[in-house]
Parts: sequence; structure tokens; C-alpha cells
Amino acid sequence: MAVQAVNTPPLPPTTEAQAATGFKAELKEFWYFFSQNRGAVGGLVIVALFVLVAILAPLLAPYDPTLIHEGVFTQGPAWSMGGSMKHIFGTDDVGRDVFSRLIYGARISMGVGFMVVVFSLSIGTLLGLLAGYVGGWVDTVVMRAMDILMALPSILLAIVVVTILGQNLVNAVIAVGIVVIPGFVRLVRAQVMIEKNRQYVVASGSFGAGPFRQVFVNILPNCMAPVIVQGTLGFSDGILNVAALGFLGLGAKPPTAEWGTMLSDARAFIESAPWLVTLPGLCILIVVLGFNLLGDGLRDALDPRLKK
Repeated sequence: MAVQAVNTPPLPPTTEAQAATGFKAELKEFWYFFSQNRGAVGGLVIVALFVLVAILAPLLAPYDPTLIHEGVFTQGPAWSMGGSMKHIFGTDDVGRDVFSRLIYGARISMGVGFMVVVFSLSIGTLLGLLAGYVGGWVDTVVMRAMDILMALPSILLAIVVVTILGQNLVNAVIAVGIVVIPGFVRLVRAQVMIEKNRQYVVASGSFGAGPFRQVFVNILPNCMAPVIVQGTLGFSDGILNVAALGFLGLGAKPPTAEWGTMLSDARAFIESAPWLVTLPGLCILIVVLGFNLLGDGLRDALDPRLKK
């Protein structure tokens, strides 16, 4: 007797497959709304380009940024004749290749921005979670401390912190990170106060979820969208403030190739060799503009209230 084949229904997708499908759909939706903002796409290209330059600095830079070239030009100081075939952007007042220093400056500035964001985001998020979830006197103490920090001019506060800790690049990063922390604290606190009263948090608590699980598993993931946007804008603030400290002589020390320090070294030659000031200034301007445009695009793509 022939046995008939039984057509069994297809098995339902596994949890992993459903999660992968949902993630792809969310990523596609994010890119759709992000790509509608032409400025944000331009900012992403600028940031990606500078990140690539920072990573490939040893391969792209023709010279060591601290190497002093002697006898490059036949007359006058090395910086007085601008660029040449060997030094397309010329050399600075002591004979170091400006193009190489700009490339290595991208590595330092991008690294500084990353460290500032990691430092301020970590501390600011923890304090915001603590203040928003616990409330009471803890919330009062944390927020009054943030109000005091925000009441002081950011660059003045950074100068005070660097003066106390010492003048070097690491302390400049800490100083700027402290300046940026209040923005993360206030943002995370506001999101936590909204999320902790939602039904899914209340239901999780009724099933015995402890405070640690409530904060870090249930509430924090739903607060990450505005935190990511704030972190992108904090990148530009970190680069700009560290460059300002470097210009004031409180950041990276010579001969480190940092854009703010390059501006400080070149200000004496603003009339005789204007490119020494213009080039690092343009680099700072373009990077900060790129991060600001990228932050605006992320805000439009991640905030459901702005989606049309």
C-alpha cells in the first residue's frame, strides 16, 4: 500500500529569527528617515571621512608630525613661502610639515571627542538614572550639583579643573567631560521619570523585578535614543572645548600635533603666514559642523514625534 506524504505546515520562526527580522525592519526605517535629511547625510560623510583619516594617519601622513625639516627652502624662514612639492601645505615656524600635523591632529581630536563622550555619558547616565528612579533627597542633591556646574561658564570651569589637575591632554579631557556631564544627567533623568510610571515597568515590578533590573533592563534601553543624539552633540563640544584649552596652552603640550595647539603656535604669524592659522581652524570648523549635522539627523530619525 502506498503511503501518502503528509504536508506538514512550516514551523514558526524562532525567537532569534524574529529578533533579526525586527532589527532589520527597524534599521531600514531608521535609515529611511535619516536619509531624508540631506544635511545629516553630509554630516555622516564628513565624520566618516575624518574618522578614516584618523585611523589611517600613519599611512596618509608623508612625514612624522614632530620631524623638523631643515633647508627645505632656499630663502627666508621655512614657513614664509607656503607650500611646495614636498610640503603641500608648507611647514610651520620650526620646519614641521603642516599637512602631516593636520592629519595626526585629526587622530588626536577624534580620540579626544570619543573619550569625552565616554567619560561624560557614563557618569551622566548613572547619575541621571539614580536621580530619576530614586527621587527624593537623592534627586535634589544630584540636580543642585548639576545646576551649580551649569551656572559656571563651560570654558571657565574647564580652565579651573585643568589648573587643579595639571596641564596635559588627559586632564583636559577630564575637565571637558565634567563640563558636558550635566547635559546627560538632565536628559536621562527626564526620560527615567517618564518611563518608570509606564505600565510595562509597573507590571515588571509586580512580578518581582528588583530595582537593578528595572533600571538597567527595562528603563535604560528605552532612554537610549535621546542619549545617542546627545552623545553625538557632545562629541563636537568635546573637540571644540579641548581645542580651546589647547589654544590657551592648557591642553596638549608641544610638539603634539593637536589643532588647538597648532592655532596657538601660529597666532604670532597670522599676517605673515595666514595658512598656519586657517588650516587647523577649518579642520575644527568642518568636524564640529559634521557632528552637529549628524546629531540633527539622528534626532529626526530616532524621535517618533518628528517622524512624518
